Amino acid sequence: IEAGTFLVMAAVTKGEIFIEGAKPEMIRMAINKFRECGVNILEKENGILVSMDKKPEPTDISTLPFPGFPTDLQPLATVLLSLSFGVSIITENIFENRFTYISELNRMGADIRTDGHHAVIRGVDKLTGVPVTAPDLRAGAALVTAGLAAEGTTEIYDIYHIDRGYENLEDKLTKLGAKISRVKLNNIK
Repeated sequence: IEAGTFLVMAAVTKGEIFIEGAKPEMIRMAINKFRECGVNILEKENGILVSMDKKPEPTDISTLPFPGFPTDLQPLATVLLSLSFGVSIITENIFENRFTYISELNRMGADIRTDGHHAVIRGVDKLTGVPVTAPDLRAGAALVTAGLAAEGTTEIYDIYHIDRGYENLEDKLTKLGAKISRVKLNNIK
Protein backbone atom coordinates (compact mmCIF):
# COMPACT_ATOMS: atom_id res chain seq x y z
CA ILE A 1 0.00 0.00 0.00
CA GLU A 2 2.93 2.33 0.65
CA ALA A 3 4.04 1.86 -2.97
CA GLY A 4 0.54 2.82 -4.11
CA THR A 5 0.65 5.87 -1.85
CA PHE A 6 3.90 7.14 -3.36
CA LEU A 7 2.61 6.31 -6.84
CA VAL A 8 -0.36 8.65 -6.37
CA MET A 9 1.81 11.30 -4.68
CA ALA A 10 4.07 11.36 -7.75
CA ALA A 11 1.05 11.56 -10.06
CA VAL A 12 -0.73 14.46 -8.32
CA THR A 13 2.48 16.49 -8.10
CA LYS A 14 3.32 15.71 -11.75
CA GLY A 15 6.59 14.26 -10.57
CA GLU A 16 8.66 11.20 -11.31
CA ILE A 17 9.72 8.59 -8.79
CA PHE A 18 11.27 5.13 -8.79
CA ILE A 19 9.71 3.01 -6.06
CA GLU A 20 12.38 0.45 -5.30
CA GLY A 21 11.15 -2.93 -4.12
CA ALA A 22 7.55 -2.27 -5.16
CA LYS A 23 5.76 -5.46 -6.17
CA PRO A 24 3.35 -4.61 -9.00
CA GLU A 25 1.50 -7.91 -8.67
CA MET A 26 0.34 -6.87 -5.19
CA ILE A 27 -1.45 -3.78 -6.55
CA ARG A 28 -2.12 -4.92 -10.14
CA MET A 29 -5.72 -3.64 -10.28
CA ALA A 30 -4.67 -0.27 -8.84
CA ILE A 31 -1.86 0.01 -11.39
CA ASN A 32 -4.34 -0.74 -14.19
CA LYS A 33 -6.78 1.91 -12.92
CA PHE A 34 -4.06 4.52 -12.43
CA ARG A 35 -2.86 3.85 -15.99
CA GLU A 36 -6.44 4.54 -17.16
CA CYS A 37 -6.06 7.93 -15.46
CA GLY A 38 -2.95 8.64 -17.53
CA VAL A 39 -0.29 7.82 -14.95
CA ASN A 40 2.85 6.48 -16.62
CA ILE A 41 3.90 3.32 -14.79
CA LEU A 42 6.89 1.32 -15.98
CA GLU A 43 7.36 -2.00 -14.23
CA LYS A 44 10.97 -3.00 -13.71
CA GLU A 45 12.59 -6.02 -12.12
CA ASN A 46 13.35 -4.20 -8.86
CA GLY A 47 10.45 -1.74 -8.63
CA ILE A 48 8.24 0.64 -10.59
CA LEU A 49 8.95 3.97 -12.26
CA VAL A 50 6.05 6.40 -12.00
CA SER A 51 5.59 9.73 -13.76
CA MET A 52 2.77 12.05 -14.71
CA ASP A 53 2.95 15.14 -16.89
CA LYS A 54 -0.70 16.00 -17.50
CA LYS A 55 -4.05 16.31 -15.79
CA PRO A 56 -5.54 12.91 -14.86
CA GLU A 57 -8.35 11.36 -16.88
CA PRO A 58 -11.52 10.37 -15.02
CA THR A 59 -12.32 6.71 -14.38
CA ASP A 60 -14.67 4.66 -12.24
CA ILE A 61 -13.34 2.45 -9.46
CA SER A 62 -14.94 -0.25 -7.31
CA THR A 63 -13.05 -1.55 -4.29
CA LEU A 64 -12.87 -5.32 -3.97
CA PRO A 65 -10.93 -7.88 -1.93
CA PHE A 66 -7.49 -8.86 -3.28
CA PRO A 67 -6.73 -9.09 -6.18
CA GLY A 68 -9.28 -6.31 -6.79
CA PHE A 69 -8.77 -2.59 -6.25
CA PRO A 70 -7.62 -2.17 -2.62
CA THR A 71 -9.90 -0.24 -0.31
CA ASP A 72 -6.77 1.17 1.34
CA LEU A 73 -5.92 3.02 -1.90
CA GLN A 74 -9.46 4.33 -2.41
CA PRO A 75 -8.87 7.65 -0.57
CA LEU A 76 -5.69 8.24 -2.59
CA ALA A 77 -7.49 7.47 -5.84
CA THR A 78 -10.13 9.99 -4.80
CA VAL A 79 -7.47 12.70 -4.49
CA LEU A 80 -6.10 11.87 -7.96
CA LEU A 81 -9.58 11.85 -9.51
CA SER A 82 -10.51 15.12 -7.79
CA LEU A 83 -7.93 16.76 -10.08
CA SER A 84 -9.15 15.04 -13.27
CA PHE A 85 -10.87 16.42 -16.36
CA GLY A 86 -14.31 14.97 -15.72
CA VAL A 87 -16.62 12.95 -13.53
CA SER A 88 -15.57 9.73 -11.79
CA ILE A 89 -17.46 7.40 -9.49
CA ILE A 90 -15.86 5.39 -6.70
CA THR A 91 -17.85 2.55 -5.18
CA GLU A 92 -16.66 1.35 -1.77
CA ASN A 93 -17.61 -2.32 -1.38
CA ILE A 94 -15.46 -3.27 1.62
CA PHE A 95 -15.91 -0.85 4.52
CA GLU A 96 -18.73 1.26 5.88
CA ASN A 97 -17.97 4.93 6.53
CA ARG A 98 -14.86 4.89 4.33
CA PHE A 99 -15.65 8.37 2.97
CA THR A 100 -15.13 10.24 6.27
CA TYR A 101 -12.35 12.33 4.71
CA ILE A 102 -14.46 13.69 1.83
CA SER A 103 -15.60 16.77 3.76
CA GLU A 104 -11.95 17.67 4.36
CA LEU A 105 -11.11 17.32 0.64
CA ASN A 106 -14.13 19.45 -0.23
CA ARG A 107 -12.84 22.14 2.14
CA MET A 108 -9.65 22.08 0.04
CA GLY A 109 -11.71 22.81 -3.08
CA ALA A 110 -12.61 19.32 -4.28
CA ASP A 111 -16.11 18.72 -5.66
CA ILE A 112 -17.18 15.36 -4.26
CA ARG A 113 -20.65 14.16 -3.31
CA THR A 114 -21.27 10.92 -1.46
CA ASP A 115 -24.34 8.72 -1.50
CA GLY A 116 -24.05 5.57 0.58
CA HIS A 117 -21.24 3.47 -0.83
CA HIS A 118 -20.62 5.81 -3.77
CA ALA A 119 -18.61 8.98 -4.24
CA VAL A 120 -19.21 11.12 -7.32
CA ILE A 121 -16.09 13.14 -8.04
CA ARG A 122 -16.15 16.13 -10.36
CA GLY A 123 -12.61 17.13 -11.25
CA VAL A 124 -11.44 20.62 -10.33
CA ASP A 125 -8.54 22.74 -11.56
CA LYS A 126 -6.77 22.92 -8.22
CA LEU A 127 -6.90 22.22 -4.52
CA THR A 128 -6.10 24.86 -1.92
CA GLY A 129 -4.23 24.30 1.32
CA VAL A 130 -6.37 24.66 4.47
CA PRO A 131 -6.24 23.16 7.98
CA VAL A 132 -7.67 19.60 7.87
CA THR A 133 -8.03 16.72 10.30
CA ALA A 134 -7.07 13.12 9.50
CA PRO A 135 -9.97 10.87 10.57
CA ASP A 136 -7.99 7.64 10.05
CA LEU A 137 -4.78 6.21 8.59
CA ARG A 138 -5.64 5.99 4.87
CA ALA A 139 -7.62 9.23 4.89
CA GLY A 140 -4.63 10.90 6.53
CA ALA A 141 -2.36 9.69 3.74
CA ALA A 142 -4.88 11.04 1.22
CA LEU A 143 -4.90 14.43 2.94
CA VAL A 144 -1.09 14.55 2.87
CA THR A 145 -1.29 13.72 -0.84
CA ALA A 146 -3.88 16.46 -1.41
CA GLY A 147 -1.67 18.86 0.54
CA LEU A 148 1.27 18.07 -1.75
CA ALA A 149 -0.85 18.95 -4.78
CA ALA A 150 -2.57 21.97 -3.22
CA GLU A 151 -1.66 25.61 -3.63
CA GLY A 152 -0.65 27.16 -0.33
CA THR A 153 -0.04 25.55 3.04
CA THR A 154 -1.97 22.56 4.33
CA GLU A 155 -1.98 21.83 8.06
CA ILE A 156 -2.97 18.29 9.01
CA TYR A 157 -4.12 17.51 12.54
CA ASP A 158 -4.38 14.11 14.27
CA ILE A 159 -1.38 12.80 12.36
CA TYR A 160 -0.96 9.98 14.85
CA HIS A 161 -3.27 8.06 12.51
CA ILE A 162 -0.74 8.45 9.69
CA ASP A 163 2.16 7.42 11.93
CA ARG A 164 0.49 4.03 12.51
CA GLY A 165 0.98 3.06 8.87
CA TYR A 166 3.80 5.15 7.46
CA GLU A 167 7.22 5.21 9.09
CA ASN A 168 9.04 8.56 8.76
CA LEU A 169 6.70 9.76 6.02
CA GLU A 170 7.75 13.40 6.29
CA ASP A 171 11.45 12.42 6.03
CA LYS A 172 10.80 10.37 2.89
CA LEU A 173 8.78 13.19 1.33
CA THR A 174 11.43 15.79 2.23
CA LYS A 175 14.06 13.66 0.47
CA LEU A 176 11.82 13.73 -2.60
CA GLY A 177 11.66 17.53 -2.52
CA ALA A 178 8.43 18.17 -0.60
CA LYS A 179 8.20 21.09 1.78
CA ILE A 180 6.77 19.29 4.77
CA SER A 181 7.47 19.47 8.47
CA ARG A 182 6.11 18.09 11.71
CA VAL A 183 5.14 20.81 14.16
CA LYS A 184 4.51 20.17 17.84
CA LEU A 185 1.51 22.06 19.15
CA ASN A 186 1.99 23.11 22.76
CA ASN A 187 -1.43 24.65 23.37
CA ILE A 188 -3.52 21.55 22.70
CA LYS A 189 -4.50 19.48 25.72
